[in-house]
Amino acid sequence: MKRLAWLLVVFLAPLFSGCERTVPPELEAIRDAGELVVITRNAPTTYYVDRHDRNAGFEHDLVRDFAEHLGVEVRFRFHHSIGSTKEALHEGRGHLAAAGLTRLESREEEFLFGPSYHRVQQQLVCRRDGNRPRNLDELPEVSLLVIGDSSYEERLGELREERLPDLEWESDSSLTTELILEKVWNGEVDCTLADSNIVAINRRYYPELEVIMPLSETQDLGWMMPQEAEGLRQEVETWFREMEDSGLLSNLITRYYSHTEIFDYVDIARYLRRIDERLPQYRDLFERAAEQYDVEWILLAAQGYQESHWDPQARSPTGVRGIMMLTLPTAKEVDVDDRLDPEQSIMGGARYLANLRERLPESIEEPDRTWIALAAYNVGMSHIYDARRLARNYDQDPDVWASLREMLPKLSRPEYYRHLPFGYARGSEPVHYLRRIRNYRELLERHLDGEEVEAGRFW
Repeated sequence: MKRLAWLLVVFLAPLFSGCERTVPPELEAIRDAGELVVITRNAPTTYYVDRHDRNAGFEHDLVRDFAEHLGVEVRFRFHHSIGSTKEALHEGRGHLAAAGLTRLESREEEFLFGPSYHRVQQQLVCRRDGNRPRNLDELPEVSLLVIGDSSYEERLGELREERLPDLEWESDSSLTTELILEKVWNGEVDCTLADSNIVAINRRYYPELEVIMPLSETQDLGWMMPQEAEGLRQEVETWFREMEDSGLLSNLITRYYSHTEIFDYVDIARYLRRIDERLPQYRDLFERAAEQYDVEWILLAAQGYQESHWDPQARSPTGVRGIMMLTLPTAKEVDVDDRLDPEQSIMGGARYLANLRERLPESIEEPDRTWIALAAYNVGMSHIYDARRLARNYDQDPDVWASLREMLPKLSRPEYYRHLPFGYARGSEPVHYLRRIRNYRELLERHLDGEEVEAGRFW
């Protein structure tokens, strides 16, 4: 009898222990180690260090939140080619890859993918004054360079098989899509393929780049994991549902991509010229005002350009004047006697922006606090309060810009504004206003990084 009991313990114990397991083995290992190892790439759409030496980027912020969900630290490993990323996952040198990877059938045969968190489209990009095809049938007549082992190569292969038997291209696994776009801009190659989110950011730095045509349907981006990491994949899906419900995903998309939606070739080309021609006259004033009122000087300069194109004599029919386009009542509020004086205007604009930021509830954190204050500079704080009321009515977070960005345009519609204390407003204007300021800010930051660090902080 004792022998039977012993045998039952020996053979049944593993079954009972299996029933007690609450997390898959790979999740146990991650939590036991206290560290999630993530493979990514150093680029504006994934992970970079901003000019304040802070880690940033769309993928970086997503990964950081997932690591907090797991209760572990995150360690990033950088791989700049898809081939080396896949190799690292196969060899167990990372738990997942968060690098703007397209979900392709060929990749899903090798790896597991988490849920889609962004949709992109492959676009043919050429220099607007260079050799470029007028239609798809002329694609074989231009030189093409794409990154190796990529969704772009796979798409070109499909086009050659389906329609363009003479289509040829070069691929280089040592280059990034961003560097190839720079080569197109420099005229070293006619065209390339790039995902729409990468194009949206980079064509602002290289305004002569032009999207000729889309070359794919919309495609999903997702995190890639080894085949044996089923438990990790399930945990990613659980976290992803929570993230969508909380609004984090839409907030991140707004933070990193909303300001890239506006692209005006003529405007951006002019802006880049005026950074060199006009800004040096006023840079010191922007820097001193920013220091005095605790505002980032690059952001203040970008706002000044949006207001007046850095023209100290700027006037509008509505009565606003100067570099920061102050109204007469606002000028009196911030002790500005001469709105056309550059120093007074910049100092007054910075003080007014700081005042608006202080008037917002303490529950609003940065960077949303500054974004909302800038919107108030344009539309008035009363309408910001109305937009916050609407956000609450629609069960959205009134403390984040992503919510107010959706609510403000409603202020121009009677079914909404007639029920609000401050009534009608041209609510779309502050949304466009802030998009342009953020766009100008990022372009200026990139321009200055090019002066201070030859390769730039993004790369």
